[in-house]
Amino acid sequence: MKTLRILLVDDHEVVRLGLATLLEDTPGLKVVAEAGSAQEALHACQRLDPDLVILDIRLPDQPGVDVCRQIVERWPHIKVIMLTSYSDDDLIAEAISAGAAGYVLKQVGNEELLRAIEAVRRGEALLDPQVTQRVLQRMRQTERQLDAGAFRNLSERELEVLFLVSQGKSNREIAETLSLSEKTVRNHVSSLLEKLGKSNRIELATYAVEHRIAIHVSSEE
Repeated sequence: MKTLRILLVDDHEVVRLGLATLLEDTPGLKVVAEAGSAQEALHACQRLDPDLVILDIRLPDQPGVDVCRQIVERWPHIKVIMLTSYSDDDLIAEAISAGAAGYVLKQVGNEELLRAIEAVRRGEALLDPQVTQRVLQRMRQTERQLDAGAFRNLSERELEVLFLVSQGKSNREIAETLSLSEKTVRNHVSSLLEKLGKSNRIELATYAVEHRIAIHVSSEE
């Protein structure tokens, strides 16, 4: 098994020492460098190209989430595990958005941290089990609210017409489905184009699908 080369980033030397001792005593893991700031971390990534960065979410010169985002953008092959004392939903969501492969609380035991490292080595994404369900639920709820906002200015009838447009229905088919005249359907389609700032039916359909219109039409019924 290939040795996993690890960069430790934490502004507390005692934390780095404890982590380094644990990791160096584990077969297949090697700490190639330590850093106490964002600048040092990015320089070490450039110079040493580690496989994994264990990164504190709070650093003195930059937020750890920003550092994570820079690492993932500049070196996509480097995996990042955020290590923190804070079980903060907003920070965890930001870390996931920034591309972190894992988010582990400092309070976890040594075995839990090693399991997290091995999971990331296998290409799996991992969050501390204490916070996983809560954060994913919150993120799904946020996504649903954003999607709902995409149709905020539409009437219930316009939403129905847009849903049928997204299914590739013609004006005649939509008219038959909704018991409307074709002229009324054309008026609704024109209104949708104007309200959503689209140029044609294909753009309308794409917009509707991207924002998961089926969920919102179902919720109206």
